[in-house]
Amino acid sequence: MSHPLPPGQVEVVGFPRFGAHLRKPPPPLPVDPVVRLCGPLVPEPTVFGTADLAGLPRLEVSADFHCVAGWTATGLRWGGYRFAEAYDALLAPHLAPGAAPAYATASGLDGWRATICLDDLLADDVLLADELDGRPLQPEHGGQLRLVCPAQYGFMSVKHLSRLDLHETDPGWPRRMRVVSPHPRARVAAEERRADLPGLVSRAIYRPLLGTFLRMAGAGEDGRPVGERRVRAQ
Repeated sequence: MSHPLPPGQVEVVGFPRFGAHLRKPPPPLPVDPVVRLCGPLVPEPTVFGTADLAGLPRLEVSADFHCVAGWTATGLRWGGYRFAEAYDALLAPHLAPGAAPAYATASGLDGWRATICLDDLLADDVLLADELDGRPLQPEHGGQLRLVCPAQYGFMSVKHLSRLDLHETDPGWPRRMRVVSPHPRARVAAEERRADLPGLVSRAIYRPLLGTFLRMAGAGEDGRPVGERRVRAQ
């Protein structure tokens, strides 16, 4: 189901691939993917994998994907496991007694990391996704396991999820990201693109670069160039 576009977004054909790779191939993926649970609130680091997730109810979420650069892929169907249920079953039991996590840093095999408010991660539509549009999630879009946060800009939806670190206070973004100053919440409805600039200003910075971003992303998943896009509400 497609929703009205939020402020500053342009709808594109297909689902462009974009992220930390800059047109590089996806990283090598393990045969049996696991996610490491670490951080100062976890006395003994542990892992969970597909067999552990298989014991949880599956869920499908229909949602649009909003890139902070200004494009939106509409009507995507993500399949997987609700993060909140995975947290209760697989993460919370390994926390130190009395721990009160408020943030998680999610890391992917491509080197990308995002620090996310735990309240945002526990929303009903946040998934640990392994399917897209009824098919296994391909490496180009974050397989084998991707964090999907529909209410936030795409840089929070970490691909090739491999690690979660839990914290009581905000550890901030990795040093290499501080020049960009990503917004700590990145909520699309509030146009929280950057921490240091209002939404309207950061939109004005990204918009002239949108065509370049899309050319770098290549063709949409349906094979048509992502440049074949149409503008809806601005």
